[in-house]
Amino acid sequence: MDFRVLAVGDVVGNPGMDRIRRSLRYLKRNTGADFVIVNGENASVVGMTPRQAEDIFDAGADVITMGNHTFGKRELVDYMEDTSRLLRPANYAPQAPGRGWGIFETNAGSVAVIDLQGRVNMDYTPDNPFLQIEKILKQLDTKLIFVELHAEATSEKLAMGYMLDGRISALWGTHTHVPTADTQILPKGTGYVTDLGMTGPKISVLGIRPDLSIAKFRGDLTSRYQWADGPTKLEAVLFTVDTATGLCKGVERVDICD
Repeated sequence: MDFRVLAVGDVVGNPGMDRIRRSLRYLKRNTGADFVIVNGENASVVGMTPRQAEDIFDAGADVITMGNHTFGKRELVDYMEDTSRLLRPANYAPQAPGRGWGIFETNAGSVAVIDLQGRVNMDYTPDNPFLQIEKILKQLDTKLIFVELHAEATSEKLAMGYMLDGRISALWGTHTHVPTADTQILPKGTGYVTDLGMTGPKISVLGIRPDLSIAKFRGDLTSRYQWADGPTKLEAVLFTVDTATGLCKGVERVDICD
């Protein structure tokens, strides 16, 4: 039996939220996805509100993952404590609100989803994700295990992929908002892509108005970042997993763009 997981790149601002509302259910149906995981940490550009989380769930997401902007909107804290389907990085300090991984029941049995954050070139340095994942895996007894690594460095994501190859079903990266062309099945059977990309403004710099990013790099006096207007895109990857082995059989991009 096959189990299909749709992983959707970082949702950015109102344009990203609009695209999720319009397109996620269609994409889920069109790909035959059994389970949908969406990164929502940039829904408010920096952070996500409870209302935005509810909208993403209503659009068809089964789990929402976060990253270094998890606590950008503090009103999310109480919501995180009450919602098992919203995950923040598991390698945050143990006293941090929320949870970093979960077990979810599906028609194919139990599915584990783990959210991690990288440490290379990131503003915030949580615990070592390579050591944290080992602790979590010891607690799991399901074959269907999906890991997101929210990280800047491609090398960190690749290293994690190879370390977990054959031990989990799939691993994908988020955070850079730029889709990578390396969808693959690693030698021992784990599905992998370095970065999913993003969901939001197509004509932008990582979802932000180009002129604002240009001004920052020029050294000009800048204003607060704002999302770009215009056409939007949804970038995602579909992982097809054999439920008998827990290993990946297929990895493909399933992007939507205006």
